[in-house]
Amino acid sequence: MPKMQRILRSQTAGIIGLGTFDSEVLPSSLVEIAPILRVANEVEEYNPRVAYLCRYYAFDKAHKLDPSSSGRGVRQYKTALLQRLERENELTLEGRVKSDARELQSFYQHYYQKYIQALQNAGDKADRESISKAYQTANIIFEVLKAVNTTQDMELNREILETQDEVVQTKKMFVPYNILPLDPNGANQAIMQFPEIQGAVYALRNIRGLPWPKDYKKNKDADILDWLGLMFGFQKDNVANQREHLILLLANVHIRKFWKPNQQSKLDERALTQVMKKLFKNYKMWCKYLGRKSSLWLPTIEQKVQQRKLLYMGLYLLIWGEAANLRLMPECLCYIYHHMAFELFHMLTIDPMTGENVIQANGCEKEAFLRKVVAPIYDVIAKEAERSKGGISENSEWRNYDDLNEYFWSADCFQLGWPMRADADFFCVPYKLDFDNDHELANRYRWIGKVNFVEIRSFWHIFRSFDRMWSFFILCLQVMIVVAWNGSDDPFAVSYGDALRVLTVFITAAILKLGQAILDIILCWKAKQNMSLYVKLRYILKVVSAAAWVFVLSVTYACTWDNPPGFAQTIRSWIGNEASFPSLFILAIVIYLSPNMLAAVFFLFPSIYQFLERLNYRIVMLMIWWSQPCLYVGRAMHESAFSRFKYTMFWALVIVTKLAFSYYIEIKPLVGPTKAMIPTFPNGFFPHAQNKKIGACVALWTPITLVYFMDTQIWYALFSTLFGGIYGAYQRIGEIRTLEMLRSRFHLLPGAFNANLFPNEKNDSRKKGIKAIFSRRITKAPSNKGKEAARFAKLWNPIITSFREEDLISNREMDLLLVPYRVDCELGFMQWPPFLLANKVQTAVCMARDSSVYGSDLGERIEADSYMSCAVRECYASLKSIIKHLVQGEHEKQAVDFIFAKIDSHAEAGTLINEFRMSAVTHLYCQFVELIKYLRENNKNDRDQVVILFLDMLEVVTRDLMMADELDHIVSLVHSDLDICQPFTSEVALRFPVVQPTVAWREKIERLYLLLTTKESAMDVPSNLEARRRISFFSSSLFMDIPKAPSVHNMLSFSVLTPHYREQVLFRLEDLETPNEDGLTILSYLQQMFPDEWTNFLERIKCATHAELRESEELEEELRLWASYRWATLTRTGFLSASISFSIEHTVNSIRGMMYYKKALELQAFLDMSRDEDLMKGNDAMESSCTENSDTENSDDSLRGGRLSGTDCQAVADMKFTCVVSCQQYGIDKRSGSPLAQDILRLMKRYPSLRIAYIDEVEESGNDRQKKNIKVYYSCLVKVSDPHQALLLDQIYGISWLVIFAIVFVTKILSAWRRKLSAKSQSLIRIINGLIFVTFVPIVTLIALPHMSMQDIVIFILAFVPTGWGMLQIAQALKPLVQVVGLWESVKTLARNYEMVMGLLLFTPVAFLSLFPFISFFQTRMLFNQWFSGDLQILSMFRGRRNARYSYNKRE
Repeated sequence: MPKMQRILRSQTAGIIGLGTFDSEVLPSSLVEIAPILRVANEVEEYNPRVAYLCRYYAFDKAHKLDPSSSGRGVRQYKTALLQRLERENELTLEGRVKSDARELQSFYQHYYQKYIQALQNAGDKADRESISKAYQTANIIFEVLKAVNTTQDMELNREILETQDEVVQTKKMFVPYNILPLDPNGANQAIMQFPEIQGAVYALRNIRGLPWPKDYKKNKDADILDWLGLMFGFQKDNVANQREHLILLLANVHIRKFWKPNQQSKLDERALTQVMKKLFKNYKMWCKYLGRKSSLWLPTIEQKVQQRKLLYMGLYLLIWGEAANLRLMPECLCYIYHHMAFELFHMLTIDPMTGENVIQANGCEKEAFLRKVVAPIYDVIAKEAERSKGGISENSEWRNYDDLNEYFWSADCFQLGWPMRADADFFCVPYKLDFDNDHELANRYRWIGKVNFVEIRSFWHIFRSFDRMWSFFILCLQVMIVVAWNGSDDPFAVSYGDALRVLTVFITAAILKLGQAILDIILCWKAKQNMSLYVKLRYILKVVSAAAWVFVLSVTYACTWDNPPGFAQTIRSWIGNEASFPSLFILAIVIYLSPNMLAAVFFLFPSIYQFLERLNYRIVMLMIWWSQPCLYVGRAMHESAFSRFKYTMFWALVIVTKLAFSYYIEIKPLVGPTKAMIPTFPNGFFPHAQNKKIGACVALWTPITLVYFMDTQIWYALFSTLFGGIYGAYQRIGEIRTLEMLRSRFHLLPGAFNANLFPNEKNDSRKKGIKAIFSRRITKAPSNKGKEAARFAKLWNPIITSFREEDLISNREMDLLLVPYRVDCELGFMQWPPFLLANKVQTAVCMARDSSVYGSDLGERIEADSYMSCAVRECYASLKSIIKHLVQGEHEKQAVDFIFAKIDSHAEAGTLINEFRMSAVTHLYCQFVELIKYLRENNKNDRDQVVILFLDMLEVVTRDLMMADELDHIVSLVHSDLDICQPFTSEVALRFPVVQPTVAWREKIERLYLLLTTKESAMDVPSNLEARRRISFFSSSLFMDIPKAPSVHNMLSFSVLTPHYREQVLFRLEDLETPNEDGLTILSYLQQMFPDEWTNFLERIKCATHAELRESEELEEELRLWASYRWATLTRTGFLSASISFSIEHTVNSIRGMMYYKKALELQAFLDMSRDEDLMKGNDAMESSCTENSDTENSDDSLRGGRLSGTDCQAVADMKFTCVVSCQQYGIDKRSGSPLAQDILRLMKRYPSLRIAYIDEVEESGNDRQKKNIKVYYSCLVKVSDPHQALLLDQIYGISWLVIFAIVFVTKILSAWRRKLSAKSQSLIRIINGLIFVTFVPIVTLIALPHMSMQDIVIFILAFVPTGWGMLQIAQALKPLVQVVGLWESVKTLARNYEMVMGLLLFTPVAFLSLFPFISFFQTRMLFNQWFSGDLQILSMFRGRRNARYSYNKRE
């Protein structure tokens, strides 16, 4: 991992000196001017002077933020900005016409009218991001305008002030959000329309009875979390985050557990109770463990229960959201919440002494919780981390998160008090051990240190961590040696003495226990000062007990000897020589094994042990304390009895097999040689021979002993392979491994998909457990008329298209793998992908050609191959539909219908092969292929060839295919009209070319072409190995015993967090094209490793060579993504360092993989909530709106009743899934202009659902000017927004110019025609003009107006009015040129029409209002007043009109 680097002054200065002034590359202390610079960059293209004024205002504000330029890089930034301002001032002053204040005022009004008002009029068509950004930009422009006016001593216009007030008020309605737009303007968003969301929002806004501060002015949308944030001093952004968090929690549980169709917007109490139970599960367990009562007290009044629950839940989430690293200490949070919930209860009650509400202890000032609760504990964490010295200090000298959290596992934690005492032992952390410093020495003794565990790195951990395994193998080795030493072939045929020798394994076990107890003390010796008395006592008693048992078992065993040693003889004399000492030894063994027997019972019946762990009886606590340390975590965590049984049986088989092998193969064969080497009496003549024989025995037994201890792994691998293979066979894991297996089982995939991946909760009769393994059956292929085929197509096709997006397959392979999106209801069978039907039609045609060989078996041979049968029937049905669609002549249609009726009747009767000459099918097949080629091109010039082709097909059918007795009838149908010389030749007889072919028509033509022309080469589709692996894996998973997929409203919500520090996200072009020492570049290496994917990539982006990729930034970005996605393979080849390659592959591929989750959820939501007819629409069904589904059979499966659209599916996916990348250094990289930040931004633009979390470090000036800047850290969560505010009017204007130019052109033609024929055919001209007008009005009324809202009509008028006026002004300015061209008369006609339309628009409302008496009276009164005052000069008006008429006649 690369080391974190800070922004250097040289780096900052170098970046600022670039020609493009990036608004994001700023020193951390000047982040407040980033929005101003952003606006300057946006408006620079339209008005450079305004951009200069914005930058000058940013410079002035930067100087106020850091007057002394003490921040890192501030001085360089100011200098570079000032230099640029000096250059821009000279350039922008040359073109300035008005003063700066007037220029800004005009620009502000223009911006408001062009963008804000246009977006307001657009209504729902304007996206939220565009509106929000427009208001932010307008607000910043006003700030600059206000500053400029203040400098020039000018007052702002009242109209501008009113406009700005509206901007400020409206801007408050657009609050940044993550998932839920909870501001007033977000109510129309799709996700806010769900009744579960609305119910949670309404419940949170119930603030009745909450004691607000007297001087506080609450918002009208204030809720419970606002009150908690105010009273406990939580941060504002934390309140907003946890509000969304709590609403989504409640809504998801409500929609999963208690969903009802068409339900009201009310929160279900059961959902609230379930969320509360899950949220406070750990807190209640903590209270019970420490013997404290919970602070969750509910009121007795039922109406206040819901509010109180929401208060408790909101308080916990606010604590968690602001706890920062304290989240890693859950029991510490329980301690904090315990006291704050207790305060919350008393804050809602009235103090009987004062008659006022209780105020919480830490105060309610701003950020009180962060400063008084979180910061002290975090300081302890920081000090302990500093003591670790980067992890090189001994583990006993510092505490980590777990050690600090363990302090809250005992009741001693309540000594901290509330508010927490600063002098508590928990906060005492000595920096170093200094015995000369009394304060540090006192802190050393008060330091709590570690409580339960201290890590000591030792070789003995190998034995201590696996003590039960080593002990078991040692005891078994001793038993096998004792049994083998008796010399009997039967290991169970042992004597009484040998049995007693076998029982000596318990003495060995006691010795091993003693060694284990001593080793525990050694490994925990450094934590002795921090251990409690009970823990120390337990370690001591463990050693004493183990030593006692070693003594007792050894003595009782020695007493069984005939000649016991001295001490055993003394014990024997005390008991009596007549006592049964073997029975005494056995009794001692039974007592020694009694704890193990009890542990075995608990192992077989884990529920008993779980029950005992929850009891607080002393005897039970003593038993648990003796067996293991009393810890808060890890209690009652056991597997089920059946799981333990399977686990035990598996290891029993492994160990029995291993011991049997070891006894007969390893141990027993060595006993004989060992006995031969060790004599029974000492050799006095050769005293050193005895030692040599012992050494030989050690050399003989050592390798076997090592093998004995290590071969368990071999037996485990064998048995796990055996059991895994058997289990995988029953679970059908790896059912499909090759393309051949996929083809043979593909007909089962639709049924398996609908059985496993589509919810059918009404009738879920699947068997569970072992029965499901032996009785599972996959349903057959569904009928094409049902919705199962459409569902499968909606799932299968996105998988294939994702392969194409990843360049795993080519365009041709994608076409061969896709299933038709639009289901053809005329077919009665499943339409399979073309790669399954490759060459099937050609083979059937060849078989038909040789029908004389096959005879009547031709039909049976075709039906034997299901794919061939489907291909033939689909081709026939498609051709039948296409020909009927093309043939429109009355007599030709009768002939075609007669031919198809005959074919269908013979096919149903089974006499098709006998009644038709099947050898003619070959010629007909070639003609069909030619017809489909013509239909693909759909060229008007090919009509004659198509007519001839139809005639050829008719001749082949009537003369070669059909019998002679049917020929006369067909000829009579075709030639029944004497006016027709040849059929299909008239314009109305054949519909070719097809006018405006639909998507369904083109899809049918392309699929039919593939079925008719695809050869044997499609049998290897897909050719890419990765694509084959994925298809095989997906197909195999459908046949496994997987859990049934729930409906989307029953799915659990989940979030994915991907960590990222400063690893490289995408390859740079320089990295791809820079050669290494061998002369190879990364790109060339990738092209050699993935040649097919490189070819597919060039095909997808429509480039022929590598050089074309450098023509645009979009293509370069695609190249970088392509290389980054495939970099993981180079890790294994060692081309570059594994760390860099892993970081690139990990970040990019993980994000892309997580985004597939989002797409899958959207698809699942669509499948759950759509109707059958929506599934039949095709690929665009998800984008289009779905109709009401409350009256259909699958209405209960939908998420909610009502109208569904693509945004609804996205809203459901947003409720269920969130992907966040934690980019720790993104803020620093963004301010420094690092390419890493740009790459992350590109990923955010590519995946709009992606969220980026990072810690932003900002420098703020202190109170004292001489004091250095302080660093403030902000936790940020960002998402990309891509507003298009300038496109709205620019398009509704572009269209207006085109329309008016078209009107002018038509008017010019009509004018020329009128002048030519006005004297002869005046009536005809008027009739034609009337017909044009009558035709134009219904087109506008019936086509345009139904799709336009009132806001669209207003925008339409606003666009055409200035466009028409602008064209008239341009024509007037260019009058000589227009007269030369000959368009002046058309311009005058346009002006007259424009005047009439404007008069109609202006005086229609006046005429309508004149119908009302008060308006008519007002108009009369106004005219009378004007006449009485002399302002209404009617005579002059009439004179002016007469003079104008006279001058017009004179000019004529």
